Amino acid sequence: MFQPIRGIIPPIVSPLCDRDTMDIAGLERLIEHLIRGGVSGLFVLGTTGEGPSLSYRLRRELIERACKQAAGRVPVLVGITDTSFTESLNLAKYSAQVGATHVVLAPPYYFPAAPPEMLEYVQDLAAEMPLPLFLYNMPGLTKVSFDLDLVSRALDMPGVCGVKDSSCDMIYFHRLIEIAKQRADWSVLVGPEELTAEAVLLGGHGGINGGANLHPKLYVEMYQAAAAQDLQRTRELHAQVMKLAGAIYTVGKHKSAIIKGIKCSLSLLGICDDHMAEPFHRFHEPEREIIRERLHSLGLIP
Repeated sequence: MFQPIRGIIPPIVSPLCDRDTMDIAGLERLIEHLIRGGVSGLFVLGTTGEGPSLSYRLRRELIERACKQAAGRVPVLVGITDTSFTESLNLAKYSAQVGATHVVLAPPYYFPAAPPEMLEYVQDLAAEMPLPLFLYNMPGLTKVSFDLDLVSRALDMPGVCGVKDSSCDMIYFHRLIEIAKQRADWSVLVGPEELTAEAVLLGGHGGINGGANLHPKLYVEMYQAAAAQDLQRTRELHAQVMKLAGAIYTVGKHKSAIIKGIKCSLSLLGICDDHMAEPFHRFHEPEREIIRERLHSLGLIP
């Protein structure tokens, strides 16, 4: 049996000084900022962390430093998604060695595996995992979804501990909740913060929300209100989350605007550098000034 994870687990950004150098002090400040905000864990090398864009050396450095900084105060989840089975396994083993508590796996994102092939892939990888494994459903980026039959069969895989869903498909999410009822130690977590309140009110266990990098206390309080079925308070806090997302994620023109907006905001908050991993680049001064004005309107900076 696993200790189930409940609450807000931010997918932390990867603070960089250049394309292959970590902003070490920024990472330390970010982790302290999140833990002070009451988060239930940290997710390293997720989508918001630009995980697939980082070198293997830098991924390992980030995992080790994050685990050291967290120092057992909260669980550390590590994204091990890769096109190579062996590299995913190698990263999982390294994560276990340096103190991570869980690993997170999205489907390989080059060859679109069919459902029977994906089932075999998960079975083979789960059998060798040194840590509890979350399945990460992210079809918008991987082209492949973990179908519900696979998730049901994963209940019988001892190493699998739950699912993180970023599909934005709430029917699929509610089916996941029904499946998870068969195992008390499973967790079903939602990615999009705009859906987190609804997901938790209706039985989900928490959120892996990018905006929590900026304002962790807001997201934690929203989760707590929803978990307590306090509808009025949940509505109020959900409205604040929607306002933050609408302000910060709409500055750029492309899908990368979400991560750019979060990193730019963290830079303006004095937490870490906003350098992006290639192929992306940080916002220029006009966009940065818009973010500054919007952070001010949100009450996050003077």
